Amino acid sequence: MRFVIITGLSGAGKSHTIRAFEDWGYFCVDNLPPKLIPTFAELCSRSDNNIEKVALGVDSRGGVFFDDFANVIADMHNRKFKFEVLFLEASDNVLITRYKESRRKHPLATDSRISVALKLEREKLTKIREKADHIIDTSNLSVKDLKAELSKIYLSDMEASGLLVNVLSFGFKYGIPLDADLVFDVRFLPNPFYDEELRGKTGNDKEVQDYVLKYSQSKEFIDKLMDMLEFLLPYYTEEGKSQLVIAIGCTGGQHRSVTIANIIHGKLQENRHWAVIDHRDVKKSLGGHQP
Repeated sequence: MRFVIITGLSGAGKSHTIRAFEDWGYFCVDNLPPKLIPTFAELCSRSDNNIEKVALGVDSRGGVFFDDFANVIADMHNRKFKFEVLFLEASDNVLITRYKESRRKHPLATDSRISVALKLEREKLTKIREKADHIIDTSNLSVKDLKAELSKIYLSDMEASGLLVNVLSFGFKYGIPLDADLVFDVRFLPNPFYDEELRGKTGNDKEVQDYVLKYSQSKEFIDKLMDMLEFLLPYYTEEGKSQLVIAIGCTGGQHRSVTIANIIHGKLQENRHWAVIDHRDVKKSLGGHQP
């Protein structure tokens, strides 16, 4: 299990960081009192739900509980817990500007200026910063740049772009997926449904795949679609998009769309993209009627 504790100066980007971890499939908890961290870590390690990635946000909003943070970290090291500390910071000028723009109050600025609160917070966090596994200065980073820096540390090679591509096959007669970003209609391809030997099979079966792919228009469509995706994906990543749903539809979502979706998914993985696949309607049309 990868267990990450996210902390640092208020206003340095912790909320954006936690959102990035959520996009990457981490189980995230924000503003947990430090004294509860060891108990929470033990519960996660014993969970029957096989939690593999956890991220905790801890900062000075915890008030008096926050003063225990350094001792808790030391205790976790002594008890041989496996965890990482990610520390976010920024210059005082940048933090003050961010607070003024957001019109929010610094957690420690109860009756003092932001600059005074920042000085106090830096003092409180000195020992934590010294123990941090990773320190990121967000002074000159946009939200997109911050996510890119985080991805270098916390994502595998295939996930490095931070963009999850979900290839989805579907049947038009069951409706276009509401969450689709790109929709492609492959009903122009010859339909295996009209071959009695293939009617009860799906695009996951080799016989159906061979039937669909023996036509030149199928291969040409796949080549053109992959060319377009290889052009688009870097720009989606650059814009900070975390997930792209590519929906490929035929009449019933059983033969042609499943075949093409499988091929596209395989090629994306071959090209080192973080891709998953889902056949939404593959079981609905088995043996059914298609117009």
